[in-house]
Amino acid sequence: EKLYRVGAYEFNPVTLTLRYGTQERTLTQKEAEVLKVLYRNRDRVLKREEILTQVWGNDDYFMGRSMDVFISKLRKYLKEDPKLQMVNYHGVGFRLEVRA
Repeated sequence: EKLYRVGAYEFNPVTLTLRYGTQERTLTQKEAEVLKVLYRNRDRVLKREEILTQVWGNDDYFMGRSMDVFISKLRKYLKEDPKLQMVNYHGVGFRLEVRA
C-alpha cells in the first residue's frame, strides 16, 4: 500500500483517502488522480495539457474546464496545511508547492 505524505496530509491513492490528523475524506477517482499527478511532479510547473493527458487521456477544452473544478476542490481539501499551495500559472498550468 503506497501512502503519499502531502505536507501534513496522508494520501492513499488506492483507497482514495486523504487524511489530516483525525479527519479523513474520501476523494473521487478523478480527484485522486489529479492529486497524484500534481504530487509526483510537486515543485514543478505542470502544463495543463500534461495533467489532462495523464488523467483524462486527452486535452480538450471541456476536460480543461472540469479539471479546473477538480483543482479548486483539491485546494479546499488541502487548505488546513499552510505549507501546501496549489499555484496557478495563468495560461500555463499548475504547481503543487510543498514548503518545509
